[in-house]
Amino acid sequence: MKLLVVLSRFPYPLEKGDKLRAYHQIRCLSEKHEVYLAAMHYHPVAESDILQLKPFCKDIFLLDNTLLRRCWNVLRAFFKGLPLQCGMFYSRQDARELNRIVHAVQPDWIYCQLFRMAEYVKDMPIKKILDYQDVFSKGMWRRYERAPWYQKPFFKMEARRVARYEAEIFECFDHKTIITAVDRNLIPHPRREEIVVVPNGVELEKFTYRDEPKEYDLVFSGNMGYAPNVDAAEYLVQEILPLLLEEFPDLRVVLCGANPASRVLALQSDHVKVTGWVDSMRDWYARSRVFIAPMRMGTGLQNKLLEAMAMRLPCITSPLAAAPLGDALPQGVLLSCSTPADYRDEVIRMLHDETIRQHLGEAGHQFVQEHYAWESAVNILSNLMQAAE
Repeated sequence: MKLLVVLSRFPYPLEKGDKLRAYHQIRCLSEKHEVYLAAMHYHPVAESDILQLKPFCKDIFLLDNTLLRRCWNVLRAFFKGLPLQCGMFYSRQDARELNRIVHAVQPDWIYCQLFRMAEYVKDMPIKKILDYQDVFSKGMWRRYERAPWYQKPFFKMEARRVARYEAEIFECFDHKTIITAVDRNLIPHPRREEIVVVPNGVELEKFTYRDEPKEYDLVFSGNMGYAPNVDAAEYLVQEILPLLLEEFPDLRVVLCGANPASRVLALQSDHVKVTGWVDSMRDWYARSRVFIAPMRMGTGLQNKLLEAMAMRLPCITSPLAAAPLGDALPQGVLLSCSTPADYRDEVIRMLHDETIRQHLGEAGHQFVQEHYAWESAVNILSNLMQAAE
């Protein structure tokens, strides 16, 4: 069948979670369906990036959302009572272009990733799937809780608007999907149980164990411009690391990922390396002893955890990040901590005992192998469409 995928960002390079999810879903769906891609962009998309998607797409359409349009449409969204994110990603010009694309392609299904793109397709008389992906309203509330006083009114307003919009668009789509049951249970709609969990996955053939000399004791990865990752990096370096240096004066931490914010760059020291964009996360995982993700904000499943576990790295994280792995997560697969002292104790135990590190790493590897292959995850989505034909 013909499937039109509508995205708020071009899904390459893979430095953000929504792009990673979209790329692998397109890759797997193309094995059974004709996939057409319509993606917004804010900077010119490199031809080399387009070439990464061409093998999986019958055609690729780029929607140019200029800075002037974004500013104007954020203002319009404010006065219309819509989430400002909807305004950021919507323009009338792009809506007309998407209508032209739909008329030309005549898709059997539209797959819309993230609520912020729903305004474009919600009224189209075509079978549609909305991928909520995460519960963004809850993410906004968590950012509100940790924001400085002068930002709190903005996050409070946006959290309320997003929650209202997440509920309103529920009825506009034939099917709804989300990454985890934890997030599904927070969607503000009485029939939230109808939302189908389509988890993320790992390229198991890519993220495999490599026995290399260890240069770093702790590694934390992710888009280092994303607020929850910025917060976690600061928490790790400012509150957890000082406790660890009392036991390991030479301990080294690497913060690995694209777009490091100025607050992350400021964390660099003799003990902390900030890499910025890297071509291969596998190299940095292989050169580290323990993966740590002390997340205090955000929603959804942390792909970074799955990748690290796939490579047999022992993982230490927070209850917030561990919960989305769900009831399938047995004891002893990863460690969950709530305070800096808890993190200190677990890291010290890991670094002192190689046997424990190996046991935890092997348990995590087996868990990911059994539950998080991209192919099996995307089959859920494909079967959802085929069952409705």
